[in-house]
Amino acid sequence: MSSPPDSSPPLLPSVGHGPAHSGRLPDSSAPENTASLEFKARMLLLFMLLLVCGSALFVLYARGAFESTQRLVLMADDSEGVVVGMDMTFAGFPIGRVRRIELAEDGKARILVDVAQKDAHWLRSSSVFTLVKGIVGGPNIRAYTGLLNDPPLPENAVRTVLQGDASAEIPRVIASAKELIDNLNSLTGSSGSVGASLASLQVLTRRLNGPGGALTVLLGSEAEAKKFSATLDRTNTLLARLDGIAIKTDTQVFGDKGVLPETRATVVQLNAMLGEARTSLQKVDAILVNAQAITSNARDATNDLGALRGDVEASLRKVEGLVSEINRKWPFARDAEMKLP
Repeated sequence: MSSPPDSSPPLLPSVGHGPAHSGRLPDSSAPENTASLEFKARMLLLFMLLLVCGSALFVLYARGAFESTQRLVLMADDSEGVVVGMDMTFAGFPIGRVRRIELAEDGKARILVDVAQKDAHWLRSSSVFTLVKGIVGGPNIRAYTGLLNDPPLPENAVRTVLQGDASAEIPRVIASAKELIDNLNSLTGSSGSVGASLASLQVLTRRLNGPGGALTVLLGSEAEAKKFSATLDRTNTLLARLDGIAIKTDTQVFGDKGVLPETRATVVQLNAMLGEARTSLQKVDAILVNAQAITSNARDATNDLGALRGDVEASLRKVEGLVSEINRKWPFARDAEMKLP
């Protein structure tokens, strides 16, 4: 039976070291509230579990766990820096992922890569795979395909990885830099070619700033520079004298009383004399014409004399023949001699 309701005000719980006491009796709806809270807590836990499972499934899907893949085996000398889950890239895009790393019987590393079927067409039988280790960051697995018309890469194909380690070049680079520094030190030292060139340049600058200046540098010594300067002075003096002689020559030749005016007057007189000679020659030409006529007459007379002489010689020959005939028939005078005119 329920107790009759109490009309007195409810008692506040006492505060102290002892247990709290209530002035009211417990409510009969408390078990129902507890069951409701338990149900809500179970639903919340179930929702959280479903949320975690969904997130895990989404992550697996995003990572390609449910995609169909193609296995590719890459053989490398070592797998240093390669970890499971590393991407294999083609043209900067991830097309595969490292699933497992094994040690082969020949001591090489077997890198098992799963390539998605949707990206497998980028890999061909002539594709090249590299494992590049940079100075900063981890290594990268990259695929290169030059001929996309080649046959596609088969399942479980085994390919050798070309490795390149940039950090392995650091000791050689350091050695080359050290050698370069040593060469620079030997060049710039006091006995090096650069040091000798600088010393020669200092000597050249000192000579340029010296008394002879550039002449000392060109001629080799200050004495030669002085000789050259003296030669220049003498040349200038000679040129001054030649200028004076030229001025005097101009006065004597082209002046009012110079040679050229007198020569011009002589030429005028000579032209007058030549005119007179030309007139005389004209007179001589007339005389020669007359003489030519006289010579022509004399030539005709000479021709007549020649004919006359021929007649005389013929008569004389006849007379001589007659005398010879007389001497042959009547030899009165054997030594007779006849003189022709």
